[in-house]
Order: sequence, then C-alpha cells, then structure tokens
Amino acid sequence: MSSQTIMLKLSSNPRNVSLVESFVEKVVQRYKLSPDKYGDILISLTEAVNNAIIHGNQADESKSVQIQCSKRSDAISFSVSDEGPGFDPRNIPDPTAPENLLKVGGRGVFLMKQLSDELRFSNNGTTVEMRFRLA
Repeated sequence: MSSQTIMLKLSSNPRNVSLVESFVEKVVQRYKLSPDKYGDILISLTEAVNNAIIHGNQADESKSVQIQCSKRSDAISFSVSDEGPGFDPRNIPDPTAPENLLKVGGRGVFLMKQLSDELRFSNNGTTVEMRFRLA
C-alpha cells in the first residue's frame, strides 16, 4: 500500500500546541484509529511539538515546527521537525531516577518512548520520528 501524508506547519508560539489535538483528531477520523491509539498519539505528538517549540526553536515565532503524518498498511508515523540547533538525545536525564522524580519537566521524551512503538531522532536531534503499529 502506498504512503499517504498529512502535514501541519506551526509558528513557534507555545499557544500553537493546542492545534495538535485537532490535527490528531483529523488523522484518527481519516484512518479510523482506535481510541487507545488516539490517546498515545495525542500525548506523544503534543510532547514532541512542545519540545520543538520551547527547546528547539526557543519559542521564536519566526521559526516553525513541521509535523508530518504518513500511513502505511501496518503503521502510522509522525515526524516533528524544528529549526533549532539540535541536541543529543542520549544526554537526556532519566526522569525515573530518584534525583529527577520531583522535577517539574523532563518527561516528554520518556513518554514518547513509552507510548510509541518506535522513536528515532535524526538531523542532529531537530527531527523526532514516532511510529505506531496498527495491527
């Protein structure tokens, strides 16, 4: 089956994170995804877009965040790209470590790893790709 792509481009204003929900709803309706997939995708994609806006683009509204959704027969994939300098995903503190349990932030990538079937960073950390199996 050929790939189908849906895209959304946002300026890096933290308020724009709220637009992710309607994007996910559109994807879920188009591909008739289960409520469980909806929740996993919504949380993962919201975290990725928030990270791209806040950490990647430093909430600089002249920079944008690009979201792409591609569906194949067995999986749906999302990529979120920002225009920031990137980062090394291997250097993210473990949010389950005792010294990090009470910290307010730092759980986004952990949640994305837990909720998606595959998580990959590319382009020096400026793009995160998440894959969700459909079967």
